[in-house]
Order: sequence, then C-alpha cells, then structure tokens
Amino acid sequence: MISNILFDQGEISSVSSLDSFCLIRIRFFTRLFESVRSNMAASNHSRELFTAGVRAVLHSWPVLQIAVDNGFGGVYGQQKADWMVDVVQQYFHDNADLQQCEVEDFIAELMDQEFDTVVDDGSLPQVCDSLVQAFSQWQQGALEQLQQTINTLTQKKSQRVTAPPTHSDEDSGDETQVMECESSVPSVSSRDPPPPRDEEAGWTVVRKKK
Repeated sequence: MISNILFDQGEISSVSSLDSFCLIRIRFFTRLFESVRSNMAASNHSRELFTAGVRAVLHSWPVLQIAVDNGFGGVYGQQKADWMVDVVQQYFHDNADLQQCEVEDFIAELMDQEFDTVVDDGSLPQVCDSLVQAFSQWQQGALEQLQQTINTLTQKKSQRVTAPPTHSDEDSGDETQVMECESSVPSVSSRDPPPPRDEEAGWTVVRKKK
C-alpha cells in the first residue's frame, strides 16, 4: 500500500527539477518584464525631453513670438505655437535622417499656413539647425547635453520681445506696432515685402497683413 502512494527517488528528483525549472522561468520573465517596463519609462522620459527641447527652440524664436504677440495666428495664436511643438517633434520621429533643408521647408510651411507669416530675416536656418542638433543629441543618448541646451534656451526666452504702444501724431490708417529689442529684431511679414525699418537703431516696424 505504502509503496503504491510514495514516489521513488527518480520521480522525486524529476518533480524537483520541474519545479526548479518553472521557478527559473518565472524569475526570468519577471525580470524581463521589469526591464522592459523600465526601458519604456526611460524612453518616454527621453522623448519628453526632446519635446521640451523643441519647445525651448521654438518658444525662444523671436519670429514666432512676434507672430503670436501681434495676433498673426488669430485669437488662438499661442495654442497654435504650442501645437507646433507637438507637430515638429512628431515630424522628426516619423522621418529618419532628416536634412536641415527639409526641416526649413516644413517650418516655413507651418508659419505660412498657421500664422500667415513669411520669415525673411535669415533666422529660419539657425532655428532648424538647433532642432536638428537637439534631435541628434536625443538619438545619441546625450540627454545631459540636451538638458543644458534647453536650460540655455529657456534663459534666452526670458528676454522676450515686448510690444510697447506706438506713439505717433500721424494717422496712417495702418495697424502698426513698433517693437524694441536689445539686439536686432527679425523682420516678419505676411506674404508681403520685408517691413520697413525705422531710422533709429534697434527698432523694427512689423505690419500685419490686412
């Protein structure tokens, strides 16, 4: 009777081996799942950092600031500027090995369609070069360097261009705003020739298309 319900030594050894094998597999897949979850979290964080880089580049761009501040994009100009950040970062992720000229064409088209604005001050190549460099840093995993770039651009953004009221005795009938900046201010037009510059250094007249 007893011999019928007891395992012999070989069966006990087989059962123990099976249990050990199952335990090893459980531990393996548990660690694999934790590793995948950790990598996904790190990937999401790094992608968010690139998005922050795009935001820092675009929001510190004086041309976009002028377009938003002067209502070139309508009442939702700021929302459009924020939307541009998502569109541009997705554009980089969806297209491999982008050339700077392709990025320039894409940004120029967005500015034209969303803000009715033509960028003619020569700043577009610089902005697109900054975007390409930020994406390259993200691809190479140079996240600390990317963060430093973001910090530098964020500080630059604090020197925003302000639009003081225009004081003039002449009524030209045009909606004209005079902008002052510590350095050169880009000329921005809406499918029009470059805006006229005042004789005083550091002033730029920006005209919104009627």
